Amino acid sequence: MTMETSEFGPEEIARGETLFKSGCEFVKGVVSLDGLPDDGRPEIAFAGRSNVGKSSLINALTSRKTLARVSVTPGRTRELNFFTLGDLYLVDMPGYGYAKAPKSAVKGWTQLIEDYLKGRRELKRVFLLIDARHGVKPNDRDTMKLMDETAVSYQAVLTKADKPKQSELDAVIAKTAQELAKHPAAYPHILVTSARTGMGSPELRASVAALSPNGVVPLGQAPL
Repeated sequence: MTMETSEFGPEEIARGETLFKSGCEFVKGVVSLDGLPDDGRPEIAFAGRSNVGKSSLINALTSRKTLARVSVTPGRTRELNFFTLGDLYLVDMPGYGYAKAPKSAVKGWTQLIEDYLKGRRELKRVFLLIDARHGVKPNDRDTMKLMDETAVSYQAVLTKADKPKQSELDAVIAKTAQELAKHPAAYPHILVTSARTGMGSPELRASVAALSPNGVVPLGQAPL
């Protein structure tokens, strides 16, 4: 199995580019559910294991080198970080798995992830980031199972796809597709990306824009 070139046409790709050029600004970091925004704006979230390249990918998508905090130390994102993106919120979730932090802190933000994924009405889709060098890991499966149980729509996004050889990448794509077929809440199309080269960024931007309910905020116009 190989990657599909794109599930989007030129108009959808252009809409995604326009959305991400409309501005993406930090709003707040949330450490407990009572701090979640209450304005009803739809949310799309980026989740994944620590060191999967989540912050680097968000920065690449938004063309902002420091929008999301990048660190060589896994587990530096410890809050639900909310950013405005057109008429959406983009949510940068804490990485799960390995982190150099006290066990109590890791337990706290792991619980925050689980609580957020349980019944958050505004959450329209989770983009689940998976390292293209390694494929789906057990803690990815745990997160997928949780989203299946809570009926949260999610889509797999392979990161660091410039690292493996093409044959290795094709094998990971095929195996990931087999995994997704077992999960009822999973969106079937796999996005294959590289923050370093820009691979897959237009398709991922288009995927986000497709979830925007009221169109794209024009350039220079701040969202309400």
